[in-house]
Amino acid sequence: MRSYTEYLQFNTKNRREIVNIGPRVVEAVKKSGVKEGLCLVNAMHITSSVFINDNEPGLHKDFLSWLEKLAPYGEDKYSHNLTGEDNGDAHLKRTIMGREVVVAITGGKLDFGPWEEIFYGEFDGRRPKRVLVKVIGE
Repeated sequence: MRSYTEYLQFNTKNRREIVNIGPRVVEAVKKSGVKEGLCLVNAMHITSSVFINDNEPGLHKDFLSWLEKLAPYGEDKYSHNLTGEDNGDAHLKRTIMGREVVVAITGGKLDFGPWEEIFYGEFDGRRPKRVLVKVIGE
């Protein structure tokens, strides 16, 4: 069995942003040489997310609006912010959207259903962050 590790770097210009990272993950799978296996894509920060959904801008806007209703930004809204932080909302948003995805690799390609893409969700951006791509298999 072989494994391959790659780190994707991000520094979004906006506090909240959804970025399609599918093409970068596809490239990592190609570099790995794995034909049959699994690909883990993991947000390495507790205020960001990795998830699978449709690559449709209206849907992305809906996600961000929905999340803001569930966990609105505000320094006075969260006990976490009493520590000097202002990102209590981002921690909750990450919990809702998830930490990672695992995708099967079949025939050297990510084995997606129709319309599926991999996205990075940033909820406390404007600073450097990473995503781990770990490919394992034969």
